[in-house]
Order: sequence, then structure tokens, then C-alpha cells
Amino acid sequence: MIGRLRGTLAGRSAIALLIDVSGVGYEVLVTPRTQAELPGTGEEIVLHTHLHGREDGISLYGFPTDGERNLFRILITAAGVGPKLGLAILGSMTVSEIRRAVSTEDVDALTVVPGVGKRSAQKLVLDLKPKLEDSEAEVIDGTGSATPLRQALESLGYSTAEIREVSPNIDHSLPVAEQIRAALQALSQR
Repeated sequence: MIGRLRGTLAGRSAIALLIDVSGVGYEVLVTPRTQAELPGTGEEIVLHTHLHGREDGISLYGFPTDGERNLFRILITAAGVGPKLGLAILGSMTVSEIRRAVSTEDVDALTVVPGVGKRSAQKLVLDLKPKLEDSEAEVIDGTGSATPLRQALESLGYSTAEIREVSPNIDHSLPVAEQIRAALQALSQR
């Protein structure tokens, strides 16, 4: 499985990037938002990836953060959501907007995604709510790797809601000090 790529941005199309990693060119499908956030051709980039195989081929999907990739993986487990729709959802809404829409059962917020009507948004909420609550419990409530991050942010006076909002966007494989720095930076930009 290919979980992360660090390489040089060799080219881009409307929906994909070509990343040169030690002479091997990986074509990675990304959202338009991710495309806009990346540096120019010839610059070094890092993407968290999801390798998806089907009978007609293998596709590699790229995300700027580990939290976005993990949410993509949860999205594609929902009935009727494949990688294409999962990418469209992440291209239309941020991680925190998706989590908020599902947790508050805001069906109308999900209908902004191309290809998602009111009925399919209702199905998404029903299917995703328990899955997202479980993943949040791991990250926020202390059973996962974000416990030191949560404790640090709480000691600084941040509410659980604020921590929930930024936690999915933090790379939890980083050292705790860097996680805290990234979380504080994200909280200050709100």
C-alpha cells in the first residue's frame, strides 16, 4: 500500500497530479482545492495517499493532511459512495464542515456536493454518523493517538468543540510538540 508520497511535482491536469519520486512518476487524483494549495511545478510536495483497486484498474488518491485522507476512507465505506463521490465531497466541503453537517444532521449542507441530492444526503448522514462518532471518539476521547494533543489544548483553555474541529486536520504521526504547534496555528486562523 502506498500511504504517503514525497517528491517533485512534475505536472498537473484538471483532476490529477504527476509526482516524481526518485524517477518514478505517480499519477495522483486530487480535489481542486488541493490543487490550488500546492506549490508550482518543480517544487517538492508531500501527499497522504489512498490506493484504491478495482477490477478495471488501480487509482491513487492524494490529500494534503492525514485527517483528510482518513475522512475519505470513512466516506467511501458509506453505501453508494465510491472514490469519485468521496473526492467530490472533500472538494466541496472541508473536513470540519463534513463532520459538522453529519453530526448535526444538516442534510442541506451536504446537498452542495455535485451528485448528492436531498435523499442521498439523508442516507449519507444515517450511514456516516456512527462511523464519524467512532473515529472522533478515538481521536478526541482519549483512546487514540491524539490524547496528549487534546490534553495540551484543553490545558490552554480550548473547548472540546474547538479541538474536535481542528484535530482531524492534524497529522497525528508527528511528534506531539509539532501536533500542538499545527493545532494552535489552525485555531488561530479560525
